[in-house]
Amino acid sequence: MSVGKSRGFLYRLTRLLGDYQAASSGNPEKIARRVGRRAAGKAIGESVQEAVQHGSGK
Repeated sequence: MSVGKSRGFLYRLTRLLGDYQAASSGNPEKIARRVGRRAAGKAIGESVQEAVQHGSGK
């Protein structure tokens, strides 16, 4: 397994553990905050990726 694949696996595992920790707290505010931040992060990541692929400013 390459370093990149190992790192990707660890990042995914970390995200899942964070989700589990928020859910296991039983606090609806923590869960909602986690879901909101994950959604915002995904949206920002997709928009940045699209800008890079299509060349922003061209």
